[in-house]
Amino acid sequence: MKDFILYSDEELMREIKAENMLAFDGMYKKYSKKLYKFVYSILKSSEDSENIVQDVFLTLWENRNKITKESSIKYYIFTVAYNSAISIIRKKVRDSQFVEYLESLQDFNQEPVDTELEFNELTDKLNNIVNNLPERQKEVYLLHKVEGLKYQEIAERLNISVNTLENHMSRALKNIREKMGNY
Repeated sequence: MKDFILYSDEELMREIKAENMLAFDGMYKKYSKKLYKFVYSILKSSEDSENIVQDVFLTLWENRNKITKESSIKYYIFTVAYNSAISIIRKKVRDSQFVEYLESLQDFNQEPVDTELEFNELTDKLNNIVNNLPERQKEVYLLHKVEGLKYQEIAERLNISVNTLENHMSRALKNIREKMGNY
């Protein structure tokens, strides 16, 4: 039985491309501990580091025929490991920011808001804006949003094309959004 750990990276890759699992084991033995230490130095998590090492070698095996002999296998596996570690960090940052955001929404020290009053104010403001829309935009908006008609039905009723109707609706919604602002 050959001791593949003594082979050069080029020799190992040649054997791995020939689907020699012993050569793959040799590559794993040669680099797995170094790779683990490298990833652990970035993540400070044993579980994540172990997972990345496994994923890197799985990626190596799956892409063995795409790796050119000119490229350094060591560079390849460490680059894949680094990119995976950075992806995990980004995901954790997003997750923690999302949790902070959710916590900020649950400010229990805040005074209870009179939602009915707020709803009535919002409704009055929207009605005022809709009433001041250009006539065709107002008509299209009310037929669709209030009466619940589909675009095709409105187009037939107003004797206009669906494209024209969509343009009126788009302008109406844009006007409403602009005038509502951050309300």
